[in-house]
Amino acid sequence: MTPVPATDVVTDALVELQRRLATLDEGEVASYIPQLATADPATFGIALTSMGGNHYWSGGVDMPFTLQSVSKPFVYALVLAELGLDEVTRWVGAEPSGEAYNAISLEPGTGRPANAMINAGAIVTTALVPGADEEERFERILDCLGRFAGRRLDVDERVHASESETGDRNRALSYLMRGAGSLPGDPRGVETYFRQCSVRVTTADLSLMAATLANGGVNPSTGETVVPEPVAVQVLAVMASCGMYNASGDWLMRVGLPAKSGVSGGLIAASPARFGMAVHSPPLDALGNPVRGVAVLRELSARFGLHLMRRSARTAPTVMLAETARTAPSDRPRSEAEREIIERAGDNVAIVAAQGILDFTEVERLLHDIGTVVPEEPGWVVLDLQEVSEVRPFAEVMLREALTRLAARGHQVTVVGDLAPHADEGSGADGAGAWRQVPSRDTAVARCEDALLSAGINRQKGHGRSDGEQSPG
Repeated sequence: MTPVPATDVVTDALVELQRRLATLDEGEVASYIPQLATADPATFGIALTSMGGNHYWSGGVDMPFTLQSVSKPFVYALVLAELGLDEVTRWVGAEPSGEAYNAISLEPGTGRPANAMINAGAIVTTALVPGADEEERFERILDCLGRFAGRRLDVDERVHASESETGDRNRALSYLMRGAGSLPGDPRGVETYFRQCSVRVTTADLSLMAATLANGGVNPSTGETVVPEPVAVQVLAVMASCGMYNASGDWLMRVGLPAKSGVSGGLIAASPARFGMAVHSPPLDALGNPVRGVAVLRELSARFGLHLMRRSARTAPTVMLAETARTAPSDRPRSEAEREIIERAGDNVAIVAAQGILDFTEVERLLHDIGTVVPEEPGWVVLDLQEVSEVRPFAEVMLREALTRLAARGHQVTVVGDLAPHADEGSGADGAGAWRQVPSRDTAVARCEDALLSAGINRQKGHGRSDGEQSPG
């Protein structure tokens, strides 16, 4: 084994967990599919992939095994990307069943399965994959799974044969749903589902597949967008509420991460925008979840505060500056008379600078602080976003609306930085709803000071204009 660098605390944590929990000898290897019963109960691997595509592992992470039910969220993602949420939910719901993975859990009156993480729902999901025939349908599934894993995958034919020989309950589910009108296609298409479950992966593959969901559908190793971000969000939501079968509620409460288990001993978990993780250990608990895998994720979540419902850690303040030209003037050389005017009337130029990632919480704070320094009467507003690394979509909507309102009230708005939101199309020629963009804050402030001096404004913030004063611009 390659020596672990002194700074690699992630690998250290995984190695310590893997060594300590390897002694956990509870649970039984699945035997209802005879080929799965041949698995070595001592097999135990843990892998984690970060959003930067960095890989951490401990134990037997390169040993192949079959996906089984861990295939379900990825095929669900494929169908959502192809057909859209509204069409998919016509056929399969998104509610926890509170029952075992192979339960006959169908909606009264419609026969619709409760969710795509139980067998009935997964059979419907597989049947929804577009394809001229079952072979084409499976090739699309295999290709999609491979793009999540970053490599071409294959089928364990011995497991497939064993699964098909013992799959009467799933066949019965297919015919039952077909009779209820809730299964698109031929019930014999369940054979494609058996092949899907028999696709072979490693623990390292699975951690990358989970990381792709956590990364908004973008594979962090290959850079490929496998599914759109809204689809990844939808899949993670169903995994969070339904992925651990009738233990899903307890899992969400104790671990707090979207997850999916399979009877071959695989378990994936995704921490959105953080990492994807996988554990493989064949012994299962009474609910069909890997004993060691559950123990690993419970401990890691508690140790590192990974629960989705935890308050986010404090970061650097979003707002770096909330001043006016009176207290934070530009560096442009000014005459004494000009400096006096800016010192007296500079509160009519508001200057706010932000940093970091802007999401709802951050942009709410930013807009609040803009409101504390913006002049009451029409003046000038400089918003510096040079140190902002990302503006999330909802934050951009909020920011654009606030800037539009400021401009509509007569303020001359200038935004600094490449991440400035674009004004809505159709903004008025008088400037209402529009704003300028400049490359630096000092340039922006200096131009606002020039406009202030040109307008001859002598009022202080909150005071009325004297006779002959002009509006800004």
